[in-house]
Amino acid sequence: MSPRPPSRPVGTVTRGTTNPNRLRRMDRWIAATHGAALRRADHPVAVDLGYGAAPWTAVELLQRLRTVAPRARVVGIEIEPARVAAALPYERDGLTFRHGGFEVPLPHDPLLIRAANVLRQYDEDQVAEVWRRLTARLAPGGLLVEGTCDEIGRRHVWVALGPEGPRTVTFATRLGSLDRPSDLAERLPKALIHRNVPGEPVHAFLRDFDRAWAAAAPYASYGARQRWIRTARALSADWPVLDRPARWRQGEVTVAWGALAPRG
Repeated sequence: MSPRPPSRPVGTVTRGTTNPNRLRRMDRWIAATHGAALRRADHPVAVDLGYGAAPWTAVELLQRLRTVAPRARVVGIEIEPARVAAALPYERDGLTFRHGGFEVPLPHDPLLIRAANVLRQYDEDQVAEVWRRLTARLAPGGLLVEGTCDEIGRRHVWVALGPEGPRTVTFATRLGSLDRPSDLAERLPKALIHRNVPGEPVHAFLRDFDRAWAAAAPYASYGARQRWIRTARALSADWPVLDRPARWRQGEVTVAWGALAPRG
């Protein structure tokens, strides 16, 4: 169990923009990759950190996790007290809301912390400390998922971290909305969004992603999904792509963090 959290929440109030179904792509990936760990856990607790002005994302996270881990519980944590008060009527079996911030004020370390569209409003040099603080709160085998998406969840990029630090970066999109993979650059998480410049690995990756997408253009006649799968397969020849066609079919590509980590 972690040390007693500070009496005042850690962090600052964000804009709180939220929409129903906005985080479906992230939730789908979490359920697929972390569902088994939640099923096995004695305390299968997940945190929706910074859920925003309305509690839709926490409600949906519980629904999606319970399809793979029926005992899962979700705690929505918000630093703005008025948002917590507004969410309380939505509490139900397995879903509660608390006032707090990056200290994650829970009696048990959670097995999952999801922080979506939170750090985008922080400075880049604050990210590492927030990551350290949050991963220190994870239970053994726990996962932190931190990233950014657009307002209706068509484009999303997130980093998955364990107690040891960042592991992977996932690019996910509704394929019918995509012109080219580098369109996802505008949704890079704070740790990477300012690194999309020549000389940085993420810039080279997106360049190669676009080239592979262009080379796969003939597959577009079979549909955008087949073109994406072909693109991911070609990309894996030069980059450490960690997932397989079952995930590619969902409009995802996951890459080892070390290949995209900022220089220096």
